[in-house]
Amino acid sequence: MDASRKALFQQAAARVGHCFEGEMRIGGNYVPAVRNDDEVYVSGQIPRIDNTVMVVGRVGAETSLEQARHGAQICTLRALAILEQMLGDLQRIKRILRINVYVQSAADFTQQSEVADGASEILYSVFAEAGVHTRTSIGVYQLPKNASVEVDMIVALHPGSHQD
Repeated sequence: MDASRKALFQQAAARVGHCFEGEMRIGGNYVPAVRNDDEVYVSGQIPRIDNTVMVVGRVGAETSLEQARHGAQICTLRALAILEQMLGDLQRIKRILRINVYVQSAADFTQQSEVADGASEILYSVFAEAGVHTRTSIGVYQLPKNASVEVDMIVALHPGSHQD
């Protein structure tokens, strides 16, 4: 491996144009991620930077496909930042198992999968083959804070990489 996952994460964040350092804030009575044995479940992430949701509105109406793809990239980078904070190192991730991508869609918008490609591209750029995952992309009527997209994920850890 030529570059560490941290370096690849930072390169992806720079391409997207945002920094993902510092605590990832959540609201409500839940946690951003839960570990169960050698798997971690990451709560749904919207494209929020600090307190601003960067991509809002219905995709195919107020928001373009390209803007929504960008939003999916931000969501995915947020999820990875949460994993890095929780685990201390993205190297502890064996592979990305699954992502779900929710797209606030206009009635005639049918390119949810193309929006989800933004998330998948980030995961492949950071994890290579270990970033290839199963995926569901779903068109929904509304998302929290009027976000255009939300991404959650499940990752597998290397066995025995317990450091909590």
